[in-house]
Amino acid sequence: MAVTLPEALLARYQRFSLYNSPYPAHDEGCAIDLYPGTLRDGRTSAAPSPVSGTVLETRAVRAPPKPYAPEHDHLILLECDGPVDLEGLTARILHVDPAVEAGDRVDLGDSLGELVRAGFFAPWVDNHLHVGFRRPDQNPHRASGSLPLELGVDVRPLEWDGAGTVVSTGETYAVIDAPMHPEPGETFVGVRADGSEASEAGRYSSGRRSEGGGVLDGGLPHYDGGGVHGRPSRSSDPIPVTLNGDRLGVARGRTITWDEVVVTANGDPITGLSLFCARDADFGAKLICPERDFAVGERISVGIRSSDE
Repeated sequence: MAVTLPEALLARYQRFSLYNSPYPAHDEGCAIDLYPGTLRDGRTSAAPSPVSGTVLETRAVRAPPKPYAPEHDHLILLECDGPVDLEGLTARILHVDPAVEAGDRVDLGDSLGELVRAGFFAPWVDNHLHVGFRRPDQNPHRASGSLPLELGVDVRPLEWDGAGTVVSTGETYAVIDAPMHPEPGETFVGVRADGSEASEAGRYSSGRRSEGGGVLDGGLPHYDGGGVHGRPSRSSDPIPVTLNGDRLGVARGRTITWDEVVVTANGDPITGLSLFCARDADFGAKLICPERDFAVGERISVGIRSSDE
C-alpha cells in the first residue's frame, strides 16, 4: 500500500524531500521532510500540521547527542481524517515541540508547536517536520516501517549546468543562484537528471540507456542513496542516472544507490550537494562544504567525478 501526498498537504510547505536523510525511515521514500520556511506572520519556527485529525499521543524521544541540539526530540501521533487520501491512517511527526496533547483536534495547517533543531539533524539541515504514515494495525512508535509515499503533485525538472554565483553561506554550506525557479510559489521544482540523449553522451559504459530525466532528491554522496521523482517507483529494472554526463549511480524504480563519487566546487572536493524539491524564490543548488569557505558573489562550477579518478 502506497500513500499519495495530495497537493493540499504539500502546498503548506516551501520545500520537501523524501530522500535527503541518512536514516532508514526514509529508505525507499517511506517518509518525507517538510520545510515550512517563513510563514506569513513572519515566524520561522511554527510547525503547520500536514493533516487534519485528532492527536493520539505526544512523547519525548531521545535524539543523538549534538552540541547544537537538545537532548530530546518529540513524537506526535495523529489519527488522520483529512485530506481524504489519508483518512484512517496514523501520521507520525517528529521534530516539533508539541503545543497539542492527546485528544486535541487539529485542522490542516494548524500549528502543532515549535520546530525543534534535533540531534537527528546534520549541521547544514534546516528545521523541518519529519512525517510518515502507518495503518492503524502498525506499530506507530518504531522508527522504520512507514508506508511508501507517492507525490500528488508534479515537480518541474530544471536543467542546471553546474554553474552559479554564491548568494548565501553558513558555517557548513553555500547556496548558489542556479538553477533559478521560473515561477516561485506556483509549482515545485528540482534539479533535473539527464535524459536519454545526455546520458548516452555521458561518461559511463553500462551499455544501458538512461531514461526520462526526472528530479533528483537526496544528499549526494554524503548520504548512502537518493531518489529521482518522475519515474515509476516500483520498477526493479536498474537504470543509470547522470547529471551533465557524469554518472551519479543506479536507480531501481525511483530509488538511487549512489556510485563512489566526489562532488567538486571549482575543482576541489566538497562534502556534497543537497538535492530537494522547492517552490520558493530562493531555490538554488545547496553545496555542503564544512571544509571550505565560499564568499557571497563568488562564481562556482560544480562537477562530479568518480572517487577513483
